[in-house]
Amino acid sequence: MSGVRKGLAKVEIALRWDPSPAGAPVHDLDLIAAVYRAEDPYGDPVHLVHFGSRSPDGTITLNRDSRTGLGLGFDEVMTLELTRIADELTRVVVGVVIQRPGGGPAVTFAEVAGKGLRIREGYEDLAVDDLTGFGAASAVTVAEFTRDAAGVWSIDPTLRGFDADPEEFTRAMGAARS
Repeated sequence: MSGVRKGLAKVEIALRWDPSPAGAPVHDLDLIAAVYRAEDPYGDPVHLVHFGSRSPDGTITLNRDSRTGLGLGFDEVMTLELTRIADELTRVVVGVVIQRPGGGPAVTFAEVAGKGLRIREGYEDLAVDDLTGFGAASAVTVAEFTRDAAGVWSIDPTLRGFDADPEEFTRAMGAARS
């Protein structure tokens, strides 16, 4: 009998935050996933999944999108169906970026109250964080999913902060760590 290892299959990433105070700019936090090919795992992403888009094959979807943080529970939810992703795609990096409404001044995580992140498979929490360690950042990577040679997906929930607008963040989020 060959060895059978079980990896991650279907993962949910959920993000919450409180609305901005009255009179303050809207806090619009967004989940973004970048997908990379095996032959260029730290290059340009094959595709990005974010508000208003999903992966072309439907394996990564943003199920809930909030522009204000209004509501109960988690405001944004993204689902990754890792076992359905094409074999040549072996790395997915997920991040959170704070939009700058109307191109206004940068909003940082220190300015956003009630933030929280949960990554889970089924009912098992893989990572939970309140993102308070990234006060000066305007974007953060929250997880890196990789597929090994046997086809088994795993997670590295290491968080990394960035001071970048959404466009810059999508270029930098998947870069090799130094």
